[in-house]
Amino acid sequence: MKGFIFDLDGVIVDTARFHFLAWKKTADELGFALTPELNEQLKGVSRVDSLKKILEWAGKEIEQDYFERLMTEKNEDYLTYVERMTAADILPGVEDFLRALKEQGHPVALGSASKNAPLILEKTGLISLFDTIVDGNSVKKAKPDPEVFLVAAEQLGVPTGECVVFEDSEAGVTAANNAGMVSIGLGSPENLGHADHVYSDFTEFTPEFIVNLQPKRK
Repeated sequence: MKGFIFDLDGVIVDTARFHFLAWKKTADELGFALTPELNEQLKGVSRVDSLKKILEWAGKEIEQDYFERLMTEKNEDYLTYVERMTAADILPGVEDFLRALKEQGHPVALGSASKNAPLILEKTGLISLFDTIVDGNSVKKAKPDPEVFLVAAEQLGVPTGECVVFEDSEAGVTAANNAGMVSIGLGSPENLGHADHVYSDFTEFTPEFIVNLQPKRK
């Protein structure tokens, strides 16, 4: 019996664009133009590390209290979008895929850097499909460190080599690989070529195919 671990942003729901809009506003305040291309490097990265990257790109050093204020304001901006989310924001094929896994009795976890994961799953009506949620409130180390996936596997009671991870970010795929798990990249092969398999979205494969994937052996 395999365990299935899902990232949130860009995998289950398209909140990646909300993050971009919120971070772009932060970058504008710092006098830096955040591009969609640079934003790719922020996917799957914690809020603290994302702001550090933006400051590095902007060539800025700021006081800690200003740093904390920018993080708080970014999250508040992001949450204004999240509060309006509904089931319509679930990405194509995701809900059917999750329900098929649950019907087959497979344990399912969320493994996300987002501290707003439970709220988003509640808003979209998906929270009951997850056996456990491991998010930014549960772990200390950000992706590409594998901690979030290792904790999820432990909570599911499934060996790491028997876990399949769905990710849309370079850091997330690296974290899954570092955990010794099968990595499924959702997005562009140019960005996610280090994943074991890459697809554009959940409509490109069936639950049966994923369940029959060979586990990784140590």
